[in-house]
Amino acid sequence: MQKEVRLRWLFLANLLNNAGAAFMWPLTTIYMHNYLKQSLTFSGIILFLMSLAMIAGNFVGGRLFDHWRPYYTALLGGGISTAILTTLIFWHSLWPYAIGLIIVGFGDGISMTVVNAYAATVTTRSNRYVFNMLYLALNVGVVIGTLLVGYLLELGISVVFMVATVCYIGLMVITLSTFNVTPAVRTEKVTTQKHDTTPKNHRQLIWTICLMIFTIYLSYALWESILSVHMTNLGIPFRRYSEVWTINGLLIIVSQPIVALFNERFKIGTQIGFGITLFALSFLGLVFARQYVDFIIIMVVLTIGEVIGLPIAPAWVDDMAADDQRGKYQGRYNMALSLGRAVGPLFGGMMVAQFSYSVLFITVTIFMLGSLALVLWRARREHLLNG
Repeated sequence: MQKEVRLRWLFLANLLNNAGAAFMWPLTTIYMHNYLKQSLTFSGIILFLMSLAMIAGNFVGGRLFDHWRPYYTALLGGGISTAILTTLIFWHSLWPYAIGLIIVGFGDGISMTVVNAYAATVTTRSNRYVFNMLYLALNVGVVIGTLLVGYLLELGISVVFMVATVCYIGLMVITLSTFNVTPAVRTEKVTTQKHDTTPKNHRQLIWTICLMIFTIYLSYALWESILSVHMTNLGIPFRRYSEVWTINGLLIIVSQPIVALFNERFKIGTQIGFGITLFALSFLGLVFARQYVDFIIIMVVLTIGEVIGLPIAPAWVDDMAADDQRGKYQGRYNMALSLGRAVGPLFGGMMVAQFSYSVLFITVTIFMLGSLALVLWRARREHLLNG
């Protein structure tokens, strides 16, 4: 039996999964507030619960991948999301929609972790290259979903759910036809012991990386929530805010030669350190941004830091995890990511209410640089800058 899923199928699966999911995130606030006449607070609570469900899915996906059947785990995650989206085509009043969104978050959490865990078994390419391609697929999917949802909503909410369902059906077709493999391992013998065989110093560094990823995605979530209000308060039209995200997606796609150059010449820890520093400092720039061009420049800096530092972070985790613990630690990584996205909008709202936008941006910059410094200090001390 084939030992690994080909990278092109993992790429396409990740693209379709994230394109389908991208229909839901920007849709929720608009649909609940403008169509279902709910408050912004209520839609924020539902998104928070969706993120928590995604975290639970990350955990379950990692556990099942390691201790059950990877193929059946992939079918479970994709099947849950596909079934719920199909139901929402016909039944999308308030509570079916709200509950369905939370269940979709759980299914997506499983799928995210399973795709990452399968990617960790690819041996025909370096894991840096593999995870960078998955990150590219994620962002292409997000750009496609975000761009389409605005036009499709004008045709009716059922049309949005139909197109999202098509994306998930495509994911299921790929899963059924290509994911039934026996994953290869990186050593000749994998231990059958039940306790965690990942070395203690590796585990400690992985948890520190997860803390860093939490602070990064807490901050990144501000761009998906608080920044739209901040920019419109400065007199910048909402459509300009949407265009900034298009710039982000296009830059991620065209900057791949830069990423390849860093992958070839730098250790993983060094690359992450440089990229995350740029990413974090871009938030400090938001303190002084007043014109639309300021936000464009900041997004360009953020995106360059993002493509250099973020795609290979799960590859670093994979380097340090024991062979029989890949799913577990990819799940932990995705849990940290999802938790950051869940907490970010709530944290941002409270900080702005109590202090100001400037204090918020300075605070998250300190969070990110502090957690990065902790990661690099521990990695250097344990001689793990290159995994």
